[in-house]
Amino acid sequence: MIVNVQVNAGPFSHQGANTAYHFIRAALERGHTVQRVFFYADGVYNGNDLTVPPQDECHSVARWSALAEQAGIDLVICVAAAQRRGILDSEEASRHGKLCANLAPGFRLSGLGQLVEAAIDADRLVVFNR
Repeated sequence: MIVNVQVNAGPFSHQGANTAYHFIRAALERGHTVQRVFFYADGVYNGNDLTVPPQDECHSVARWSALAEQAGIDLVICVAAAQRRGILDSEEASRHGKLCANLAPGFRLSGLGQLVEAAIDADRLVVFNR
């Protein structure tokens, strides 16, 4: 079964992103395919490379990056939601005259069309809010 995921929750304010991560790991362990995770609204904070959690807490951004690398999952951040929240890749940072980019490795910016495509291609689209 192909399962794609939408994450609307930030990494530290609610459990939605953490639950999504564990759901994906469990789905992969059971032989399902996860092609794409689409981060929307406050979920885009999961791709902020400037996040520095305390040493005794899980580094959720690094965990998502590692998952993308290990499992080949496409981590897509909504470009409009990201720009509103100050998350930029190098191209967007340059285009807007910003000094640096802060999009974490394994993530990419794109539009809502990627969410629509994920929903069409999947047997299930699972949405995690709070």
